[in-house]
Amino acid sequence: MTDSLRLMVIAAHPDDETLGFGGVLVRYGREGVETFLLTATRGQRGRYLGHPFGTPEHPGAKGLGEVRERELHAAAGALGIRDVSLLDYEDQHLDRADPAEAIAAIVRHLRRVRPHVILTFAPDGAYGHPDHIAISQFTTAAAVASADPAFDSAGNNRLGPPHAVSKLYYLAWDDETWAAYQAGFKKLAVTVDGVERLATAWPAWALTTIVDTADAREAVWRAVACHASQTRAYDALNTLAPVTRDALWRTQSFYRAFSLVNGGRARESDLFEGLR
Repeated sequence: MTDSLRLMVIAAHPDDETLGFGGVLVRYGREGVETFLLTATRGQRGRYLGHPFGTPEHPGAKGLGEVRERELHAAAGALGIRDVSLLDYEDQHLDRADPAEAIAAIVRHLRRVRPHVILTFAPDGAYGHPDHIAISQFTTAAAVASADPAFDSAGNNRLGPPHAVSKLYYLAWDDETWAAYQAGFKKLAVTVDGVERLATAWPAWALTTIVDTADAREAVWRAVACHASQTRAYDALNTLAPVTRDALWRTQSFYRAFSLVNGGRARESDLFEGLR
């Protein structure tokens, strides 16, 4: 790896990188930061709403996973992501993965890429999605384990030399962002064990970091269009008033879970504050 700054997003499904983190990926890539994506599943159990260049019939889980993997790589190109990796876990079953195995898999990539900053979902999974919660837990544990020279379940330096991540951030949306998002997608909810889970906004005072991503909006929209098997679910976004739609990516907000290079309650405007 070079001495340039490196940013890594660790997500659960194809399209998380675009809808959740697209603005910062574009912005920092344009600044010369090396950007990386690690996605845990191929989204093979997700919805299929037809494809403008394919069949309207559902292609089956394996076929949908292949479709969404291609879409993921296309979106990554639109976002300027340097490197995309997949962990190949089963969609909607990530919370059933063996924790030791999943954490070791993420550690392997952290030690390979050696990012300064990593981004993932918050512990609530945005709206309680079990896969989002799982990737948050696994990523947080892996960020700690990556720095531990003793962490190598198979020995023989199989996971690579230790690497200490400088900063870990959780995606944190406020009321304005959630209102814009749900104006397009309607109510975001998931039912788990018979209990409905809903999106919950972060209070404004809890947002440690707000990044200006206004110049990235067009690139993010190109990445959204790459997820063609999901496009009809995104159609409502195109009907939003520009001011409402732009609220999704005008800025992106995060909660700084830990930092080895800065602290305090002053709000950041740069994920790399303390590193440059």
